[in-house]
Amino acid sequence: MLALFPAQFVRSPHFMTVPTRAPDRPVFAILLMNLAVLVFTSMDGLIKYASDTYGYPTGELIFVRNLFAFIPLIGYMLVVEKRLQLTTVQPWGHFWRGIFGVSAMYCYFLSYRLLPLSDAIALGLSGPIFLTTLSVPLLGEKVGWRRWSAVVIGFIGVVIMTRPGSGVFDPAALVPLIAAFFYALAMISIRKMSANEPATTIVFYFTAFAMLASLVTLPFGRFNPDLAWRWPGGGAEIGLLVLIGVMGGAAQIALTTAFRRASVSVVAPFDYMALVYGFLIGFLIFGESPDRYLIIGGVVVVASGIYIIHRETLLARERRRKATLPSLPVVE
Repeated sequence: MLALFPAQFVRSPHFMTVPTRAPDRPVFAILLMNLAVLVFTSMDGLIKYASDTYGYPTGELIFVRNLFAFIPLIGYMLVVEKRLQLTTVQPWGHFWRGIFGVSAMYCYFLSYRLLPLSDAIALGLSGPIFLTTLSVPLLGEKVGWRRWSAVVIGFIGVVIMTRPGSGVFDPAALVPLIAAFFYALAMISIRKMSANEPATTIVFYFTAFAMLASLVTLPFGRFNPDLAWRWPGGGAEIGLLVLIGVMGGAAQIALTTAFRRASVSVVAPFDYMALVYGFLIGFLIFGESPDRYLIIGGVVVVASGIYIIHRETLLARERRRKATLPSLPVVE
């Protein structure tokens, strides 16, 4: 379940920013992007499986997801980037990015427990809609009628999926929408930090913050048994939890490399393959059958998101072009 932020970084529940691009290799980038989306979606399926089958609470799943993500992340920083850069000039930026990001991650993971996987993923793809809307008051951006039209159409897609008033509306459908809202706030905070913070530094501090923040949920089990953390029941469960974290970290690296190897407009639309992979995993593993409302609404939301990406890419390209034009002398 991913999406991108125009030209500079990816907006996603997994929150990986994109460093300076290397030389273009578009086919390689597209393959990597599809691999990243497939791994992320498979990880979401494992999270649902661990929650449904073994009863792991959401807080504990966030803990292991981030704890074991350090394995590929630190390996990438040391082997590929040849450094472990942890200095920061924006500690409060990391704090707020962490608060918003953990809130989004918690709601996303919880939605996998409360809803069919395909429903949760489809509703979670509404993140770009919230991001475009919030960028006006929080970033002072000017959004034209084309993007506002895409936002309105995207919300219509969300309404189709949730079907209010039909007698089948599930209040749990609000959980991935709340996640998408917090995700948009997290990405806005990343945008504010990205000019002064390396990509892997932002990811490192978020991973550490999310791991530590999840510990806040430990006492909840004393009041609600469903929220109680539990020890893994054996080697298979330990392997499952480790795999969840390693998959998340590895997919972040693949995602980052993809955006370094091709332009945003080439790579980003393949982010929405998460909807296809989510439907397939939900059907094959969990026996889910998405109805026509979910499919139609999901397609509308995806189309809206892709158009927003397209417009953001064009505008970013125009801003870069204007920034590189030489200033002409004033003739009096």
